[in-house]
Amino acid sequence: MDHRTMTLAGSLATALALLTIPAAHAADKEKCYGIALKGQNDCSSGAHACAGQSSVDYDKASFKEVPKGTCQSIKGSLKPGKA
Repeated sequence: MDHRTMTLAGSLATALALLTIPAAHAADKEKCYGIALKGQNDCSSGAHACAGQSSVDYDKASFKEVPKGTCQSIKGSLKPGKA
């Protein structure tokens, strides 16, 4: 292979490796409902569009991502509740 082909192959390999990082990171997280403070949620389960839009503290329909296995120990729920 010539130098340009090697550089292109290396760049492509690096880009593909970077695409797998978020997937691996997400595997060690879980959605924890009812723990987010107002405006600090990661997303929701129908109460509003998405991140940062919760209007009350501890909204049971909004979640924060936390390390896997910690949600229930911090008094959260793995399932959404009613807002």
